[in-house]
Amino acid sequence: MRLCKFATSSDPRPIVGEFTDTGVRPIGPVGAALEDLLHAQNPAQLAKEWAENAGPLVSHADAIIFAPIDRQEVWGAGVTYLRSKVARQEESESGGSFYDLVYSAPRPELFFKATPSRVVGPGAAIRVRRDTRWCVPEPELALVLNPALKIVGYTIGNDVSARDIEGQNPLYLPQAKVYDACCALGPAVTLVESMPPIQEVKISLQIERDGATIVSGETSLDRMARKFEELVDWLGRDNLFPYGAFMVTGTGIVPPDEFSLKGGDHVKISIDGIGTLANSVVQGPLLPL
Repeated sequence: MRLCKFATSSDPRPIVGEFTDTGVRPIGPVGAALEDLLHAQNPAQLAKEWAENAGPLVSHADAIIFAPIDRQEVWGAGVTYLRSKVARQEESESGGSFYDLVYSAPRPELFFKATPSRVVGPGAAIRVRRDTRWCVPEPELALVLNPALKIVGYTIGNDVSARDIEGQNPLYLPQAKVYDACCALGPAVTLVESMPPIQEVKISLQIERDGATIVSGETSLDRMARKFEELVDWLGRDNLFPYGAFMVTGTGIVPPDEFSLKGGDHVKISIDGIGTLANSVVQGPLLPL
């Protein structure tokens, strides 16, 4: 089953929904949060029970789909694909050898990515920070973790990154990775039991500018150098996650070096078993609150 958070134009309050190819159906008791389902002892069973009293189908056109996040932190794993290692070495001005070491080291590269307020959902805009000249999307499978750090589902993640800032110095990684609208998640969480065999899952990226596709690529999860359980184990060492967490697991699709996102671009990431996460792009300073 695929689960989402959505609202309608007539009622903007987020509710839990079952995400289908043709629309979404409201499920669960009034006031329930998606994390209530994801953090249950048996999410699949509870989702089935909630779906028995589902409301009428709402078409995708009439639904406002939010990022499937409530209070969870978002963390990331880097250099988990050979293609990513090579790209990081090429962009780095002084630390290229570090990426070769981390690719094969027992300890993976893990980093904090976003608070819920810095995450956008389907149809919303990801952002190019104002002080970068080289910003790219990073299409990734995201693990959905309950407070015990058990993998309960999967969603699509876009780990937007400023490659030039990180390339200047590896210590600039937080500035390259963490800023408002730096991460997109969605459109739905596919529960573990409903996901295709992980090693057969493919990830694709498509970037459009002025109505034309200017970047496209594809990879598969069998190219990952790390196992999910390994990444989660390292994440949980000396860290507690009372609200659960999302973990984006690294990218195997890297746009050409001459490419950078611009305002007005459109990014689409598709992953087998989940769907497509589509976002527009904005560039420049934040608007005041």
